[in-house]
Amino acid sequence: MENLRISEVRFGAGGVPDWLEPTVRFCSRCGGQLTFGPVDDEERDRLACPSCGFVCYVNPRLVVTTLPITDRGEVMLIRRGIAPGLNQWAQPGGFLEIDETVREAAIRETLEETGLHVEPMAIVGLYSRVQAAVVVVAFEARIVGGVPTITRESLETRPFAPHAIPWPEIAFETSVLALRDWVASVRPDLTLPDPSTVHRDFGA
Repeated sequence: MENLRISEVRFGAGGVPDWLEPTVRFCSRCGGQLTFGPVDDEERDRLACPSCGFVCYVNPRLVVTTLPITDRGEVMLIRRGIAPGLNQWAQPGGFLEIDETVREAAIRETLEETGLHVEPMAIVGLYSRVQAAVVVVAFEARIVGGVPTITRESLETRPFAPHAIPWPEIAFETSVLALRDWVASVRPDLTLPDPSTVHRDFGA
């Protein structure tokens, strides 16, 4: 395969998503322009620098989220105050920082977005969203303190019983999947929606 400049690569051809391309045009080692194509000792085409040989591996980011559960068995969701998913409902969460564990990130992000202190419990699931280049981990979490608070990132935080989750207003496909898995574990009698018919394509 003839090498292509990254600006010519489309996601379907094995490169990176179009929205990510501007951040990976140049070599972080020498500044040369990256090209996409065969690389020695690699099993698939890669972004690489023809000047210094540096291979740029583009990996998904990890998003850590929680499903905070009340004593009444309700799940606390936030109505998002920022894009993506503005005004839609989702579980609290965000990107894992380089200096923290997934558990620490789950506690921090939940406190930042809801005002609630939580103790992460079992993992509800791991969800890949290739289009957004993320992997989402969702913890079931026990609320141990705090009060629901409006924050910069959330317009509202409120509890929903398993049967009352507003499926058409859930922001992200990964949120739909995590909530489905949680509801299936606590209320297997409920009919669950098809994620492909309810999720909104806001990126995660």
